[in-house]
Amino acid sequence: MKSSQNNPESFHTTWAMTKLMVFSLLIFLTYISYSIKFVSHSSNCKEKQTLIFTHHPQSIAIFNSDPPPPPFESPKTNISHIIFGIAASAKLWNQRKNYIKLWWKPDRMRGVVWLDKAVKTRSEDEPILPPLKISSNTTKFKYKNPKGHRSAIRISRIISETLRLGGTEGVRWFVMGDDDTVFVADNLVRVLQKYDHEQFYYIGSSSESHLQNIHFSYNMAYGGGGFAISYPLAKELEKMQDRCIQRYPGLYGSDDRIHACMAELGVPLTKEPGFHQFDVYGSLFGLLTAHPIAPLVSLHHLDVVQPIFPNANRVKALERLKGPMELDSAGLMQQSICYDKRRSWTISVSWGYAVQIFRGIFSVRDMEMPARTFLNWYQRADYTGYAFNTRPFSRNTCQKPFPYYLSNTTHDPESNRITTVYVLNRTSNMTCPWKMADPSRIHTVQVHKRPDPNLWTKAPRRNCCRILPSKKTGTMIIDVGVCNEDEVVELR
Repeated sequence: MKSSQNNPESFHTTWAMTKLMVFSLLIFLTYISYSIKFVSHSSNCKEKQTLIFTHHPQSIAIFNSDPPPPPFESPKTNISHIIFGIAASAKLWNQRKNYIKLWWKPDRMRGVVWLDKAVKTRSEDEPILPPLKISSNTTKFKYKNPKGHRSAIRISRIISETLRLGGTEGVRWFVMGDDDTVFVADNLVRVLQKYDHEQFYYIGSSSESHLQNIHFSYNMAYGGGGFAISYPLAKELEKMQDRCIQRYPGLYGSDDRIHACMAELGVPLTKEPGFHQFDVYGSLFGLLTAHPIAPLVSLHHLDVVQPIFPNANRVKALERLKGPMELDSAGLMQQSICYDKRRSWTISVSWGYAVQIFRGIFSVRDMEMPARTFLNWYQRADYTGYAFNTRPFSRNTCQKPFPYYLSNTTHDPESNRITTVYVLNRTSNMTCPWKMADPSRIHTVQVHKRPDPNLWTKAPRRNCCRILPSKKTGTMIIDVGVCNEDEVVELR
């Protein structure tokens, strides 16, 4: 038998096993060493963490079982966060203060009326109107526009002067308007809630007149219709406005001076169609009965246009809106369109204001366009002079609408249902030879609606209306509300 020492194969096998055992031993020793270091390091880390927690106790929340407190959220914008700057003149104050009384809430609102000079005040007016201030002297500013008036300079500085008065704790927005502007305050709040008041915002709308916008700018907020400036932007405006005004002596008014300064600050106009300049003459009926699908925020030029209700003066006519405004301001003036297919009628409801019945079936696309019951600010301009689509107001007796104006508003708290009643405004020559149902037999329209304060927190959509059966002769009953699933306003 041969010796193993003399066997090459046995020698190589033994050597391989030896190397494997040595390698395994080295791995084992390395593992033990690493484990000891890890335990030691973990112990040191715990001691270090204890020291860190001593200096930064909030870090303990990472290991606590209780969840951290929620981050602080500031409350939604409300009327207390807004301060108004109202431009007024002493000459017209006794007349126009009555418009302010319609919407001003002295217990809820903050603001100042800025006059060119002192006026005589009545003791009964003081508690129900904003405080009066006299604008500072502006003779140092240049004014070279031959068609305007230099009062535009003092009016353009109203927001800056209001800011300098102090007492602006909690203010998020400065809102500018004229003494003949009526605001729907709740809708103003709804609009401003959409925007971050800590950012630079300049919010308003253009003129109804295309020519006005061409002459001034489509990117300018018209001051009579009102506009809003966020607090941080107002602070920046105040710092530079006097220098800015000196650079534009040739501008016409106050709102174009504000716009010029906004352009220098690099802040564009954010358009909201509910601010209404109303650069028109005549009747607002066509505009109000086809209001855009947006909250009604303001009405301006109320001394220029006709009263919005017949047989009433301007202030009394506006007072009639108070009922629906207080019960459901979000839905005020919102248009709904439906059809009485049995009688081939088209019905348009401008909630809280008026109802119209038309002979025949008209498309929704046509009905949502304002009828031209008004004239352009430039009276020689034709229908192409408006900044929006319009339709003609028919001269054909058979195609003229039957207008029903708001007469009464009631609210049933148990059903949470608002009932608005509209009465036919009879006009001469309403006869028509067409062989179809005569709307003049309807003398009263009742509209039922539930208030929807969250109407504008959702994607905008026109409410639907449905004609309900009525047992009362001469009365039409309509339900207005959020459209149901698959509900479409179809012609046939």
